[in-house]
Amino acid sequence: MATLFTKIINGDIPGRFVWTDDRVAAFLTIAPLTAGHTLVVPRDEVDDWTQLPADLLGHVMTVSHTIGGALKKAYGSPRVGLIVAGFEVPHTHVHVFPAWEMDDFDFARADANVPAERFDEDQKKILAALGR
Repeated sequence: MATLFTKIINGDIPGRFVWTDDRVAAFLTIAPLTAGHTLVVPRDEVDDWTQLPADLLGHVMTVSHTIGGALKKAYGSPRVGLIVAGFEVPHTHVHVFPAWEMDDFDFARADANVPAERFDEDQKKILAALGR
């Protein structure tokens, strides 16, 4: 059975994408830690990131690096957080988000009530910073 992320990547569930290629997709999370919080997800359904083939893990991290630079540019944050937690959905994903302080890494502070308009603005802002 397809994971939630595969359903988003395949277009069965709506998602606000900022990156897609033949191996990886990146889209805004519905419960962001900070504005612009993006998930970088391999198309292959692999639950544990340590089980990804090294070349695919490298590509996931390269895309995460590119997204991170765009987030820093778009939001003016002093840092960009990167977390690989893996407990929420059994499909490897990297959380990449603008960060101003350590509290920004606290998933208990994730906002599940973001208006759709803000997600639209965040998507446009990130795509612009990526030059897309």
